[in-house]
Amino acid sequence: MANDSKNQPRGATRAYAPFGVSVATKPAEPGLYLVATPIGNLGDITLRALETLAGADAIACEDTRVTRKLTERYGIATPLIAYHEHNSEEALPKILARLTDGQAVALVSDAGTPLISDPGYRLVRAASAAGHNVTALPGASAVLAALSLAGLPPDRFFFDGFLPPKQAARQKRIAELSAIPATLVLFESGPRLAASLADLAAGLGTRQASVCRELTKLHEEIRRGDLATLAADYADGGETRGEIVIVIAPPAETETAEADVDDMLRQALGRVSVKDAVVEVALATGRARRDVYQRALELAKERE
Repeated sequence: MANDSKNQPRGATRAYAPFGVSVATKPAEPGLYLVATPIGNLGDITLRALETLAGADAIACEDTRVTRKLTERYGIATPLIAYHEHNSEEALPKILARLTDGQAVALVSDAGTPLISDPGYRLVRAASAAGHNVTALPGASAVLAALSLAGLPPDRFFFDGFLPPKQAARQKRIAELSAIPATLVLFESGPRLAASLADLAAGLGTRQASVCRELTKLHEEIRRGDLATLAADYADGGETRGEIVIVIAPPAETETAEADVDDMLRQALGRVSVKDAVVEVALATGRARRDVYQRALELAKERE
């Protein structure tokens, strides 16, 4: 069983039991390891991840109760320490101290790839700045799993995490997302799913979308349709329990007229710097940034 407080001797041989049989492994080299864990099905763990988790001196995780289910499944006795949004200021220096002492620390999220929806990037930034080795162990990702199942263009996508919970802020954010020329990938909670889909339908129109629920688990469900139909389905009692990913088709391709680009640039230049205006308009129109930058410089000179 995982131990939350005591460390194993640094040079001691470690062991784990991936198939019910004890396997010996060496201690991991000092450094920070970003370890992807299953998003639902505990069988979706790589052999390298198991070896690293078993060989680390500590596993930093969002919720020790969630990670313990994984470590107990595979007979891993590495101590678990909490590192999450609410304790990161206190926990981060302690993890850095472990790294300075020459320990190996594995960072995991409750499910999937670390840093996608947790404060792990702060730890990565601090560890890198302090000169510690940082290594990523790729694996399961709810974003990529949903994108592959959605049946929508996967070549260019934009991940925006969770939409704001309050409707006014959510509608504003959807308006900002509406012009992005890419497939959108969002997380959502069950209680807000129907309302968010309704706002997405109002803000994005009749785009095709997929709602991916409980990916890799026993009750995995993929629903496809236009946003308005999906909103009605879930408002009418569609199952909303579990983890949910929404994938939305990109806007229909339309050529933005030069005059429209100029209008967008003028509006942006009235609010932000030339650099920020170029990024904003290039993203909204899909035009090459260098072309938008050249036009922005011309318009900026006209304003002088």
